[in-house]
Amino acid sequence: QVQLVESGGGLVQAGGSLRLSCAASGSIRSITTMGWYRQAPGRQRELAATIDSGGTTNYGDSVKGRFTVSRDNAENTVYLQMNSLKPEDTGVYYCYAHLRTPMTWKYMDYWGKGTLVTVSS
Repeated sequence: QVQLVESGGGLVQAGGSLRLSCAASGSIRSITTMGWYRQAPGRQRELAATIDSGGTTNYGDSVKGRFTVSRDNAENTVYLQMNSLKPEDTGVYYCYAHLRTPMTWKYMDYWGKGTLVTVSS
């Protein structure tokens, strides 16, 4: 069984910084892409940032230049450094991993339960 556990959310003032962490654990054979999606109140889930096993990153337009995604492949952990936070960054941030378990050859999407980030103005 695979688990993705996020940490690091909280309340911060506009202009501040937060660092999110997510560790994947359980029966994991290999992971391709890891990253973060977010969902603001009343809105659809959207891409924040992803990183593949080779280090190639992809960012949502609204976070480019402010957020940095990184990864520790040996620890199956992904990080999101969020700087210059804005009130519109408020939402639940979900960890994501595209991975394969020893039980199957098929890669599947896994999600964490989410961590709340609140940015006050």
